[in-house]
Amino acid sequence: MKAAPAKAEKAEKAGKSVPPPAVSAPPRRADGWVGPLPDKPMPRATKLPPEANLLTKREMEQALTVGERGVIGEGSMKGKLVLYQGFPYLEVIGRDKRELFFVLQGPDQEVLPAYADHKVSVSGLIKRFHNHGGSIDVRKYSAKKPEAEVEAAPEVPETERLRLLSPGEVATIGNPGMSVGVKGFATLRGRLEMNAEEYYLVVSNPGTRQQVAFTLEGKAVKGIKKFIGEIVVATGVVEKSTGWGGRIECELCEPRAPEFPPVSRDSIEIETVEASGTGAQREVTVKLNHGLSVNLSEKQGHVWAIEPQTAKRVSLREVNVEHPSSGSPVREFFFTPRNPGVQEIEFFLGKVHNPMQVARTFKVVAHVKAPEVVS
Repeated sequence: MKAAPAKAEKAEKAGKSVPPPAVSAPPRRADGWVGPLPDKPMPRATKLPPEANLLTKREMEQALTVGERGVIGEGSMKGKLVLYQGFPYLEVIGRDKRELFFVLQGPDQEVLPAYADHKVSVSGLIKRFHNHGGSIDVRKYSAKKPEAEVEAAPEVPETERLRLLSPGEVATIGNPGMSVGVKGFATLRGRLEMNAEEYYLVVSNPGTRQQVAFTLEGKAVKGIKKFIGEIVVATGVVEKSTGWGGRIECELCEPRAPEFPPVSRDSIEIETVEASGTGAQREVTVKLNHGLSVNLSEKQGHVWAIEPQTAKRVSLREVNVEHPSSGSPVREFFFTPRNPGVQEIEFFLGKVHNPMQVARTFKVVAHVKAPEVVS
């Protein structure tokens, strides 16, 4: 008589000991991102690591497999460039048709966001340290425009999209490679320049390959030719179409006083160099802390520029443009070298809103010598 209740009690205890099924844990990030995150908040590498060994076929298969880690070596990958939290990532389809995300690092990290949603091929040092990706120190890259979609997106009325840009958005618009596609009402300050029949406003990094410029359009641009070379404030609808600028539909365009006075050239010796053909090279001897003036003629739709690192190393002080009554405009780069030795300065003639498309190059080899001390 007592055996039956004992068995029932054991069955009840066994049922209570088995936990009910639980719902799976939510993903670590609420937005669903599974790729790696940079170690630092804003990594900006200025140098690339030394070259490593090439990845073998077996190692490349491991690098393209979800869940594999520890693969390091030189290689190439193709995929789609996507942005997450302002950083460029290469989205690659792995061996099992699952996505892998590699954060792109190196000196070109500031420029790569301009190629968002492009098909990009990169080569460099591949590091696989995450289940769903890793990092690539980019040595070379090439981008291809995305194919046009078959289904056109529904048009949004202009009145609904237009808005007043915040001060933070206005600040990021002036940075190269950032805020591509932003459109709104804002006021920008920069130096007014002219190329052929177009006026454009240089907002940041003048004279370098990271220059950001906006073409001025609208009724307000009439009569501003007399302000070329001066600081101008333009107010209107700003649209940044590429990483290096866009256009402004101006409603108001007024000159302003410069923030800094021009460099005095009265008490220094200035060496002048003129351009002489595609791929040409000129050598010049310059005294330390004295002047070097390089004058280069431009063509329609193109401007001369140098690398930002070169501008800092050779002390670029001014970039001026002269528009003669006949002939092409002449751009002057004025340097005051402060480091003795041999300084190579390479100039690139690229498009205004795409300086990576180079039409001509010119190199100046400056021998910077310290002044002789008279005893």
